[in-house]
Amino acid sequence: MNASADEMFKFQKEPLDESGWVIKNVLSMPIVNKKEEIVGVATFYNRKDGKPFDEQDETLMESLTQFLGWSVLNTDTYDKMNKLENRKDIAQDMVMYHVKCDKDEIQDILPTRKKLGKDVADCDEDEIAKVLKQELPGPSKFEIYEFRFSDFDCTEIDLVKCGIQMYYELGVVKKFQVPPEALVRFMYAMKKGYRKVTYHNWRHGFNVAQTMFTLLMTGKLKRYYTDLEAMAMVTAGFCHDIDHRGTNNLYQMKSQHPLAKLHGSSILERHHLEFGKFLLADESMNIFQNLNRRQHEHVIHLMDIAIIAKDLALYFKKRTMFQKIVDESKTYEDQQKWTEYLSLETTRKEIIMAMMMKACDLSAITKPWEVQSKVALLVAAEFWEQGDLERTVLQQQPIPMMDRNKSAELPKLSVVLLILCVPCI
Repeated sequence: MNASADEMFKFQKEPLDESGWVIKNVLSMPIVNKKEEIVGVATFYNRKDGKPFDEQDETLMESLTQFLGWSVLNTDTYDKMNKLENRKDIAQDMVMYHVKCDKDEIQDILPTRKKLGKDVADCDEDEIAKVLKQELPGPSKFEIYEFRFSDFDCTEIDLVKCGIQMYYELGVVKKFQVPPEALVRFMYAMKKGYRKVTYHNWRHGFNVAQTMFTLLMTGKLKRYYTDLEAMAMVTAGFCHDIDHRGTNNLYQMKSQHPLAKLHGSSILERHHLEFGKFLLADESMNIFQNLNRRQHEHVIHLMDIAIIAKDLALYFKKRTMFQKIVDESKTYEDQQKWTEYLSLETTRKEIIMAMMMKACDLSAITKPWEVQSKVALLVAAEFWEQGDLERTVLQQQPIPMMDRNKSAELPKLSVVLLILCVPCI
């Protein structure tokens, strides 16, 4: 634009300031964001060489305004990200409030008011440890070392106490300096973190951890693992289905649940893992707080492998690898040499651990008939509830196993499930 010849600049009868500056030519372009909204205008006056602005100047100006437009958008995006981060923090705070045990609930496990006349917060670690020892049921009362263990005669608080007992039986509380109060709060959070669904609830979570404990101790598989690894495996058992919704991975995808959008594969398994790590990140429940950095990383790594291994989509690949390990073990006549060899083979140990976790997840089928028959009905009931959702919410016909209209076929369908389960156990 030749400013001196344009009617818009007729106001310019003389220099605009004391320096004698006069508008001679102008290059002006709108600043447009990604939404094609004009959010500003960029204007340049008077080239330094005194010449009019040319096409090259226009090209440079276009690049500049595009950059400025994106910069404005980035500012908006940054604000939105900050708001999302704040909302996430608020949501996590709400979750933590509902999962943590309060000062009254913790008295169910640590009755310090009754025994010492004061709250847990006012007790030192030795006092808490003494009260806890008096409250734990011991290993024999509920048969936590037995594969036939049944939770039906236990209250949910009994299971919390049994869970705490298992850590003491593993010998990890003293060895890794686990604060007794943190252990109690962690186990109580496990109970509260499981939803009140028909089957995948706190009782199932405990049963899986108890079976892992029994495989290690009674089944003598602990000879392949360190105390730290055993601690990680039992903890993974407790966390393995926390916050389960009573529906499977396929339902999360079909219903376009946010979990399916967040996790591309092993949807629920990754959620359970992240939820468990989220709770452990809280110092009041962090049973790993006195581990060194290397130990902590190893524990989290093992929990990751164990929990993700529950996904049946990954099971068949690992089963082939597991069979090779079994075949390899048959080439050793000396059991001690095999144990020494396998104890140093990290990859093989992780494969065995993954198979152990899947076996624990399906271990209800190994219980005495009076136990497994009841569990089978609970599993079927939860399947039917998902089938009802598929029919009403998704407007889809559920598969026979999840169709309550075909409940008469439950024995036949259970046999089909057995064909899948038996190789895992």
